[in-house]
Amino acid sequence: MKVTIKNRSKLFIMISLGVMLVALVMTIFGYGVNYGIDFAGGLNIEYNMNGTFNQADVDTALKNQGLSDFKVSTTGMAGTTLTIRIPQLASDEEIQTLQAGLEAELLEKYPAMDVNTAAASYVGPTAGATLVKNAILSVVLASVMMLIYIALRFDVNSGMAAVLGLLHDVFIMYSFMVLFRGVIQMNSSFIAAMLTIVGYSINNTIVIFDRIRENHRKPEYAKLPREEVVNTSIAQSLGRTINTTLTTLVTIVSLYIMGVPSIREFSLPIIVGILAGLYSANLINGYVWAYLEEKGSKRKKNAKLKAKKA
Repeated sequence: MKVTIKNRSKLFIMISLGVMLVALVMTIFGYGVNYGIDFAGGLNIEYNMNGTFNQADVDTALKNQGLSDFKVSTTGMAGTTLTIRIPQLASDEEIQTLQAGLEAELLEKYPAMDVNTAAASYVGPTAGATLVKNAILSVVLASVMMLIYIALRFDVNSGMAAVLGLLHDVFIMYSFMVLFRGVIQMNSSFIAAMLTIVGYSINNTIVIFDRIRENHRKPEYAKLPREEVVNTSIAQSLGRTINTTLTTLVTIVSLYIMGVPSIREFSLPIIVGILAGLYSANLINGYVWAYLEEKGSKRKKNAKLKAKKA
């Protein structure tokens, strides 16, 4: 069955801009990203368990103390050191009450746990300004390198369209974090997810641009408007693009459903980024290229007409 594609890129660009605008307004009015412990800092408590332990038991014990926002990790060569990070508590009394209740519950299951050497200390943001700055720098550097690569392999307009699509996907991921701030927090895993999507989302665009270049060189397409070439190329690549995306989504969605909270923090933004990449590659990027190409052709024609008149 032949798939017919129409250019509705203006509508989809407006939808994307609308989502980003809502996220921007929310941020301006103080309802921006819900920063997690990695960014906001928190209280760090470390115990030597003197043996292996089940992280689920620790999660349950923390929830029984009335906590809902925390991070639990296992460290040490033998995996016997328990590290707990929670948001900074209001007073030393609250810290002592939390420790007493937590230790009493864990000692029932792990009597070898060493509570005498436990230390509670405040830890600044592990991501903080430095990590955010490095993440932004990484995205900018990746965008520039991709622009150069695609410009050399295809053309400058293809590079510009691909990079704009890449930035679109990153901004959509960020907007999602704002719009669903009550569901998910932004921790260092979001930075990892964002950088993953920067590499992944360009793939669908490259596949479509390769087909556009191939069709554009054919005599039967040479005189057609660029928009028609894009329509045909997207239709020819659609099956492959959807199959590739669905294969990836099955794995990531499974991780989100069955994974621990830290895995969910990583997988959910990736799901959004993959869908945004599929959306932009098929509905926006190619038509941005067509617009830039048509605009460039008009400039060249106008320049020639002026040269002849002169």
